[in-house]
Amino acid sequence: MSQTYGKTRWKRFALVMLPSLAATGAIGVGLANSALAASFSISGQSFKVTAEELHGEKFAQFGTIDVQKNNTTVPVAVSAFDSATIKKMCQSVVTDPNIIPLPFKLPVITLRLEAGDNPDPKKQVVATNLLIDLDELYADAEFTNINIGQDASTLTGTATKDWKSALGGTKPTGGVGFAQAADKADLYNVKQRAWATSAGNFKLNGLSLKLYTDSGHECY
Repeated sequence: MSQTYGKTRWKRFALVMLPSLAATGAIGVGLANSALAASFSISGQSFKVTAEELHGEKFAQFGTIDVQKNNTTVPVAVSAFDSATIKKMCQSVVTDPNIIPLPFKLPVITLRLEAGDNPDPKKQVVATNLLIDLDELYADAEFTNINIGQDASTLTGTATKDWKSALGGTKPTGGVGFAQAADKADLYNVKQRAWATSAGNFKLNGLSLKLYTDSGHECY
């Protein structure tokens, strides 16, 4: 394995990562909670997340396929952090209840969650064993000691240690095992579209959750 040293800065880092369809043998989402690994079916609704800053230790990323309860598959990149601190986080999801047959029309609902809007890192959002399944990511990024092209099966760290797919598969390898890893990741002005988030511990300081029935309340 090649080793890299120092910091790598990517201005306006953008990611749209689509793993090979051959990776369907690794369908699922992993949940790393201490020594426990689990998987779950995603809802089929993506959600948007923004953050002013995200600082993570032991970063890793690899591709897989998430699966909905009706067996619809969604290609995603799994972003993993052993620990992370997030400043001024916003999460929003839009739901149209009219997809369910009703005798009347209901407004489209936006659920918006905000937390960690504080200059003190101890009062921001704090997570351990954080896993984010996403298919779009935009940010200004800086990585410390990054490896690009590492085989996902060789990733270390607690967040990915016991990662399992819904069908019992482990981290992908070989022709579908492309991954990248870094000792540290610092992301600024983050915008992402995600399908699932898991964490061993997720502390949302200054939490605010609101429902809106008019437009214009998504995080971006």
